[in-house]
Amino acid sequence: MAGFRFLHAADLHLDSPLTGLTKKSEDYAVRLDDASRQAFDNLIALAIEEECRLIVIAGDIFDGQWRDYRTGLFFIGRMRRLRQAGIRVILIAGNHDAENRFASRLEYSDVRLLSARRPESVVIEELGAAVHGRSFPQRDVTENIALEYPAPVPGLFNIGLLHTACGGSEGHASYAPCTLEQLANHGYDYWALGHVHTRQVLSTAPYIVYPGNLQGRSIRETGPKGATLVEVTDGRVAHIEHRALDIVRWAVEDVNLSGMEDRDALLPALQKCVEGACACCDGRALALRLRLAGSTPLHAELAGTASALREEIETLAAGIASGIWIEKVEIRTSPAGASTHADPSIAGRLRQAVDTLAAEGWFTERLEARLAEIRTKLPAGAHADVLFQTLKAEGLERARVLALAMIDRGQG
Repeated sequence: MAGFRFLHAADLHLDSPLTGLTKKSEDYAVRLDDASRQAFDNLIALAIEEECRLIVIAGDIFDGQWRDYRTGLFFIGRMRRLRQAGIRVILIAGNHDAENRFASRLEYSDVRLLSARRPESVVIEELGAAVHGRSFPQRDVTENIALEYPAPVPGLFNIGLLHTACGGSEGHASYAPCTLEQLANHGYDYWALGHVHTRQVLSTAPYIVYPGNLQGRSIRETGPKGATLVEVTDGRVAHIEHRALDIVRWAVEDVNLSGMEDRDALLPALQKCVEGACACCDGRALALRLRLAGSTPLHAELAGTASALREEIETLAAGIASGIWIEKVEIRTSPAGASTHADPSIAGRLRQAVDTLAAEGWFTERLEARLAEIRTKLPAGAHADVLFQTLKAEGLERARVLALAMIDRGQG
């Protein structure tokens, strides 16, 4: 049996917005707006460069909120390019594709979109391979559809294409649930999964793989993003490797300020951290969150001047490279010498009162009321839901930090 190479991709979410970069510059905005398309172009270029014979896409090509038909035309145009290069494409629709009313209207003549009615198999004689899979008929698929997948075709390399939260995954809806043991015992040589945006190799005998998404969309999707390149020899997986294809890299860096007394020492420490993060992104644009932590005499000053500090860091980052965006600066420091024991002083009792109010929901109630006022002025949508949940979680902690900082400054 001759060998071949194929690419396994998933969760393209073409033209889905990158969230959390609300104050980006105009130049940076242009880079972000086309990030998902450029990452997809990188996938196509990789397939051609590596002389792949097949690409399998495990769902969520489009985003559920997609409303621009030009996104679909872009995708179809790129599929035509692959066909002209002699590269087969087999894909399934995921939950976001099924939700989108435009996706079903596209003409998929250059690719093979597997059926949503029942599992379907495609035999590729020239490769000695068979691909099995089923598209989502609607967004919420809560049954174990993999139970209906056909048995492997004897003598062929069998690929299972499945959009699933296999075994459950934090932050992802439990669509098409199944177990690792079920997939491993089905008899396929490679399971090409989608839905989970973090790359995971769940098994190597057989290979059961999430490639992750092509382009990170928020600070919750850090690190290299791309697709999995698979080499098949004599009907077996000979080698797999992750290939980074992203345009914008998201990263979170912790900066320990424990014991730091001098403000002049702060920026050099931050510069070293930013330079390290930049060196790890391989020349890509970088969206960076900095988390400042540790017990330091600078705590009150940092918490009270957070906006000015961010501007200083942004200026510092601009001097390091043009493609760095400071997504957020989190102040997680604590006062120097802070004790877990009860402090009988007025400042100590005030700190205890602030913590008690936070624990009892006092801050939360007022924050929710204010956010509710703001939300009535914005359009509805899934992205708005994520935004307001983030504001609620981070706003509570920010209010608490500022209150404690005011106490510390007053004590000084």
